[in-house]
Amino acid sequence: MTLSPKVKQKISVVLALSRTAFHWGFIPAVLYLGFRKGTDPGMPELSIFHLLWQ
Repeated sequence: MTLSPKVKQKISVVLALSRTAFHWGFIPAVLYLGFRKGTDPGMPELSIFHLLWQ
């Protein structure tokens, strides 16, 4: 099964966009999920200030 050049180009564009979205979105997603979960008992409270300052 062969793909036409137009379909190959569309697949290439979709892959490039998804690669860029993953590249720029991975760290913010990890931080969001970590702040959403919260800290374990006995650990200091999470805040953006502590993340940036220490």
